[in-house]
Order: sequence, then C-alpha cells, then structure tokens
Amino acid sequence: MGKPTGFIEYPRQSMAKRDALVRLGDWYEIYSQHPVETLKQQGARCMDCGVPFCQADPGCPIDNLIPEWNDLVYHDRWKEAYERLARTNNFPEFTGRICPAPCEDACVLGIADPPVTIKSIECAIIDRAFAEGWVKPRTPDQRTGRRVAIIGSGPAGLAAADQLNSVGHEVTVFERDDRIGGLLMYGVPNMKLDKGIVDRRIALMRQAGVHFRPNCNVGEDITAEQLQQEYDATLLACGALRHREMEVPGRDLAGIHLAMDYLTDVTRSLLDSQFADGRCLDAAGKRVVVIGGGDTGADCIGTALRQGCKSVINVTRRQREPEQRDAFHPWPGPTGTYFLDYSHEEGNARDGRDPREYCVLPLEFVDDGNGHVKALRIERLEWERDDEGRWHSKRTGRREDIEADLAFISIGFDGHDAPRIVTDLGIVQDRGVVKAAYGDYATNVDNVFAAGDMRRGASLIVWAIAEGRGAARAIDQHLTGHSTLAAPGMAGELASTAG
Repeated sequence: MGKPTGFIEYPRQSMAKRDALVRLGDWYEIYSQHPVETLKQQGARCMDCGVPFCQADPGCPIDNLIPEWNDLVYHDRWKEAYERLARTNNFPEFTGRICPAPCEDACVLGIADPPVTIKSIECAIIDRAFAEGWVKPRTPDQRTGRRVAIIGSGPAGLAAADQLNSVGHEVTVFERDDRIGGLLMYGVPNMKLDKGIVDRRIALMRQAGVHFRPNCNVGEDITAEQLQQEYDATLLACGALRHREMEVPGRDLAGIHLAMDYLTDVTRSLLDSQFADGRCLDAAGKRVVVIGGGDTGADCIGTALRQGCKSVINVTRRQREPEQRDAFHPWPGPTGTYFLDYSHEEGNARDGRDPREYCVLPLEFVDDGNGHVKALRIERLEWERDDEGRWHSKRTGRREDIEADLAFISIGFDGHDAPRIVTDLGIVQDRGVVKAAYGDYATNVDNVFAAGDMRRGASLIVWAIAEGRGAARAIDQHLTGHSTLAAPGMAGELASTAG
C-alpha cells in the first residue's frame, strides 16, 4: 500500500453527517462530505493485510476491490478508483449511502482498532465520478435479438437489467408502483437516499436502452402467458415485502399502521407535492410508538421526528447490545455492538435520550374508548444466558402502558407479496420465497429465474445487487451458451484483468 503506516497515523473518521438538529428541519440527505485530504487519509488507513477479508465472505458479497480503490484514493487517482469500483458494483451511489457495510465488520484492522471507513470512501468516489462526468450510459455496441422481462425494479432487478442490457439483450423492467426503484424509491426515506439520485441512475439506464414500465402489476396488467410468449427469459425480482403481523389484542384499533405503508405514503407525498396533497399520515403533535428495532423502525423514528411528533419510543424485545465486540460475535462477522443510527442520534439530540426501549414484550393495544389506540401495554423482560452461551428471555410480570396516539409495526418480513404471477407461472415456493438454486437462479419453470429478496428472503441491498449480477450472468449463459458478464465469486478473474 502507498502508506504502510497510515492505520497507525490516522484515526478513523466515520461517514460525515449534518448536525442532527439542523437536519431534523428538512428532508434532505443526512450526509455531508469529508474534505479530500481527510478522504485520502482514510484511504491510507487501509493496511497491507495480505488477505483482505473486506472483499470476501463474510465481507462484501459483490467482491468489491476495496483495497485497490482505497489506495487509489490515497494517491489522489480518483478516476481510476471509480473504474475499479464500477467493475463490481452497478450502483455504488446506493450502497455508499444505505448499505450497512459488512465489509467494515470484516476489515482486518477492525480486529484491534476501528476499521477503515470503506463506505464513506465508496460514496465519495461515486459522487465525484458523477460530478466529473465519468459515469456514462452502458450502451451495448449491438443487440442480440433476445428479450428479457424483469419483474421488480429494486436493486436486484436493476442490477440484472443493467448487466443484461450491457451485453445487448433487450430488457424491460416492470414495476407495479408509479415510480421506478422499488425499495430504493419508497422503502428508504429521502433523508437516507435522495430520490434524485435514484432518478439519475434510472435516466442513465434509459439512455443505455433499458425499457421501464411503471404502474404495471404483472399477473394482472400483463399475464404470465404473455410474458412467456413475448420474452425469451423472465427474472422474478419482486423483493420480500410481505410483512409480519402482530397477533395481539387491540391490533384492529385505529392509529395502528404498518411501518412500510407509513414510509411509502410519506415519500410519495413528499415527491408528488412537498406534502401539499395531505395524502400521508402526519405524526405532528402525536405520541408515537414504533415496534421493532431494525432499519425500518429507525426510519419510522426519523420520519416521525421530522413531522414534529410530540414523542417517539421504539420498543424491542432485544437487550441492549454491549459496547465492545464479545466472544459470541467473533471477527470477521458483525460486531453485535451498541450503536446510534441516524434517527437515534436525532432523537437523542431533540429529546435528550435514545428513543429505544429494550427488553420489552408488547402485550396489547389499549382502546381509548372510541376505537382508537391510546397506549401500548407491555411487559418488561430479562435475558439469561445458558451454559452454551445462548440467550433466553424471561418474563418478569412487570407491566406498564406506554402512551401512544400512533403505533407503527416494524417487525420484519415473511417473504414476497406477488402471489398472482408466481401462482400463474407455476413456480415452486418454500416458506414465502421462490425456490431457485444460488448460482444458477433457475426456477422449476423453463426460462424463468429468480433473484434478490424474493429468492433468499429479506436481506441487504448489497446482497440484492450481488444476486442481480449473478442472475444476469446465468440468464446470459442460458440465452447464448456463454457469458462475459462478471458475477460474484469471480474476484480472482476480476483482479487478474484489473490491469
């Protein structure tokens, strides 16, 4: 590496964010940009570790050539850094903002010190690439005459479309929502991923020849029979949006909503009219309870805070994570440590406390006497570890009510919610996901493939892109008998051609 002692000389500078109280006053992105010199120093922290776990299992699923572009940033060779980044990642402007960065958990430096801020460097590279005009449409030299339908315009579907179009197949992406992007558009709030960034990438793909059909519910607006007649291959990439439900008394009271419905309606109203249409739930002045401690729950907190909620409490059954990685979370996997996500920081800045309440079991929603929720009744839990190191929750009998005018359920997803097209095609499923082997992505139906969350269950954006790239290669091989498309698992080949 260019700076062998960089990891000793320079402390970690995490991804820069705007002041928490300032950003609560708008819906712009929370992120800001480090100065170039700081980014170069952060690139210099990438040590000559010999075996870069960051770009291998359990690090980056798309085999990003992370040490290479870290070093190129340190040497101020930004265009080359972008070229390396673009070899493995179709959409670094997305992963650089919303990926939870398993690469950083696997960083060798992280064994003893804070890991390299890989995500921040990645985001800086692609933002500069767009600013400098280096990002161009991937227009093929010629067309193959083969047509591919992709159902779903989330990161898996978009990655597959970008790859397949680049080698000359005619690709059409179908999306049931009014805008292209899937969860990138409506599942992630604007303050985490500005929708102009999504639209910018879609525009590039359109210029390259990809066709998009929004407002098209496949299975209804276009039938399974039509797909099979009009296209040489079909990729199912519909995500995993079937929510988990809470089976507790009072669930049917007014004021209780699914988290994803809330987030979708808020983003749509913001984009359509800057909220002038009044077509979204408004938490202004309300006491809000969010049930579930994941990313979607955190996004509900950030959204409610921006709307001016009176209070917000996020309940989870989990116990509070330790401050340091423990023996039950060994490197190079996830650290399992306590951290404040962006909305937790904002709640802490506004209200003086982390919005999360740990070790909480929801028991029932309490009626205000008029059919509307007025509280969430909960029981406090305690956690005990058995002789084999496994944690078990124990009910304490300590019960209380948490006042609530609005409650958002955010306890995960159980699989895809596109039953019509799956049934009509005769696709074999298993517990809410489509059965298709990893690597070839083929379903039991000829010429039909599956990828992303629809195949593997709800997961990370970087896994969705990895699956889209892998499925694209499998489809290309199926259509032509061979493929030059890169896919996960080809890191050695990519490195040997990086030249």
